[in-house]
Amino acid sequence: MSTSPNAKGPNGHGKYKWIGTRPDRPDGADKVTGRARFGADFNLPGQLIGKVLRSPHPHAVIRSIDTSKAEALPGVKAVVTAKDFPDQANLTVPAGEMQVNLRDVTRNIMAREKALYEGHAVAAVAATSEAIARQALTLIKVDYEVLPHVIDVAEAMKPDAPVLHDHLLTEGAQPPATTPSNIAKRIEFKKGDAGSAFAQAEVVIEKSFTTQPVHQGYIEPHATLASASEDGQVQLWSTTQGHFQVRGFCSRLLNLDTSQIRVTATEIGGGFGGKTVVYLEPVAIRLSQKAGKPVKMAMSREEVFRASGPAPGGNVKVKIGARKDGRIVAATCTVEMQAGAFPGSPVGPACMCSFACYDIDNVHIEGFDVVSNRPKVAAYRAPGAPISAWAVESTMDMLAQELDIDPIDLRLMNAAKKGTKTAYGVTFDTIGMIETLEAVKNSAHYRAPVKHGYARGVSAGFWFNVGADSSAAAHVGEDGSVTVISGNPDIGGSRASLALMAAEELGVDYDKVRPIIADTASIGFNFVTGGSRVTFATGLAVVNSVRDLIRELKVRAAKIWKVDPDAVSWENGMAKPAGSNVGEFEPLSIAQIAAQAGRTGGPINGHAQLNVTGAGPGFGVHVCDLKVDPDTGCVHIGRYTAAQDVGTAIHPAYVEGQLQGGAVQGIGWALNEEYIYNAKGRLDNAGFLDYRMPVASDLPMIETILVEVPNPTHPYGVRGVGEVPIVPPTAAVGNAIARATGVRMTDLPMSPPRLSEALDAAAPMKMAAE
Repeated sequence: MSTSPNAKGPNGHGKYKWIGTRPDRPDGADKVTGRARFGADFNLPGQLIGKVLRSPHPHAVIRSIDTSKAEALPGVKAVVTAKDFPDQANLTVPAGEMQVNLRDVTRNIMAREKALYEGHAVAAVAATSEAIARQALTLIKVDYEVLPHVIDVAEAMKPDAPVLHDHLLTEGAQPPATTPSNIAKRIEFKKGDAGSAFAQAEVVIEKSFTTQPVHQGYIEPHATLASASEDGQVQLWSTTQGHFQVRGFCSRLLNLDTSQIRVTATEIGGGFGGKTVVYLEPVAIRLSQKAGKPVKMAMSREEVFRASGPAPGGNVKVKIGARKDGRIVAATCTVEMQAGAFPGSPVGPACMCSFACYDIDNVHIEGFDVVSNRPKVAAYRAPGAPISAWAVESTMDMLAQELDIDPIDLRLMNAAKKGTKTAYGVTFDTIGMIETLEAVKNSAHYRAPVKHGYARGVSAGFWFNVGADSSAAAHVGEDGSVTVISGNPDIGGSRASLALMAAEELGVDYDKVRPIIADTASIGFNFVTGGSRVTFATGLAVVNSVRDLIRELKVRAAKIWKVDPDAVSWENGMAKPAGSNVGEFEPLSIAQIAAQAGRTGGPINGHAQLNVTGAGPGFGVHVCDLKVDPDTGCVHIGRYTAAQDVGTAIHPAYVEGQLQGGAVQGIGWALNEEYIYNAKGRLDNAGFLDYRMPVASDLPMIETILVEVPNPTHPYGVRGVGEVPIVPPTAAVGNAIARATGVRMTDLPMSPPRLSEALDAAAPMKMAAE
């Protein structure tokens, strides 16, 4: 459902013709018939198969690597180790929604001085068959000096913990750090004086929470195909959320000019932030350069778990003080977050998002980026935000219970609004937090009584959304059709959303617009598909390219009519005289203008390139009804609603899908998902059999409420929608469990064994109280 006063129905009713409708996606037929080509579907004549040798130890010095026997094996054409990759400067660069250090990236793709986690790449081979490549890996001899390891965040922060990096001094430490530790960075945000303001509080709730690393859950493993030619040029096909970023990383890591690398993004079988990182691509290129043949590489599912980046886990401590009427006067939050083997967890966004839903005068937030012997973490939908939201929103529910205030009403009286200044310094413009809360309060779900045996939980969530560099082009075909070219892999229906905006702007039918995703040599630079930026930022580039195209179409019509271009207007896909004094001319369609393009100046194109700012932040509120089996600790979710301020729903069906998908992933994070390491620092559940993700039979239909508060900085009011939906679910589920059982869970996941144990531990205390 939509709560917009200009809600658009299935036939585009409202102020737009195409925006707000639900046409088939342009890539739909190819994907449902199997024609679409994903990363592992690409092949070249004479290609070799590349495989990676990975460390069996979570922490070990690499004394030596002997590859001679592998190189001598018939069928082996190339072997690489860290010595085949130039060392990199200590330089931090953007990596999707996160930051990475080039010195660390080159050590992550191939271990150099030490192996820092089980699964860390130490060598790779290219051979004429997979069987030979696997055999060659067994012939590589690595001399390890095994070191003590550390997995847990709290353990890694202790002064006597095994230190992963001897050069690592805590950035931002107070006082400045003088000795190496596993704490890579300390950050801090302040607003007002939280310490003093707690004296004004009549109720104070303070609690500590933990989460575990979780996998993004993409079904398609990482895959790439590299072909390096004799003239130094490289072609690369990769399953990625950002092929320009792949080009940039490969260029730097291999000391190649960006012009030497042409990257084509294949169709992507899921990413959710986890495919904004390079793992195989630089290795495949180097193997191809050494072998003189194309090299194809693909991870197994086990390799994905052991060697690519999960979302981080972390420890969070929250303290909230309020008056008895429910007004919050002070809040603090401390986040200790796992970065994995190298610095760079999303602790910054976690801290910034923690209290962003609320207008609080006095806030103090502190965060720590902590390395440990795990794979380097990667982004996962609103990276960091679900972790701090789990703690903050659980504490908000405890406050609501303590004050006996409805959880929606408590949030309404403290909700962020236009003019609210956040703890991280930004002052909000037009936002929809209050409207979203009100939509939930007035929803059929929230008004319905809670079924017997069930309990209801509520939680809110926030994400900034981002803009960044975007390029687009629009070309008119000879028949009057329009091709819209962008450079962002489609991971959530962006082809459809871009085509809808182009059709709306041009005034032509949706099926007359063909959206194309170009390779890195065929369109200007585009930042990654991530941060909920594509429909907003690349969409703005598309709109501007179409406006440039319309300007040129008007020029061409003016030449045909022999009038000044200012005398031509554009309306409903037609060039028309701007007024009666221009002359009596019949409107010209795009096809009619295109038919005379050769006589009026040649091909008709439009272009746009811009650094997009003004991304409208997103807010969501989720409601969960569930029951708990007191004997087994199993949770059954009976009803679930996700509401969100989506700006303008360009394609409502895909917006609903984003809300539903994020909710499902968050529910999995809440109830089952976690990386489980044994005492030897090895991952025990590196596969979907033992890593439990929700399936359709685990859940009810996720209901959605699309609240449309247009973003004033976008011509169609677009806000990103993909990140917010994963933020509220953990606390929505946890709050419902607390209300159902009287037991407040503080550690994720709330899996049946953990919940059952907590219920058993609480039973004697309940009996004593009774």
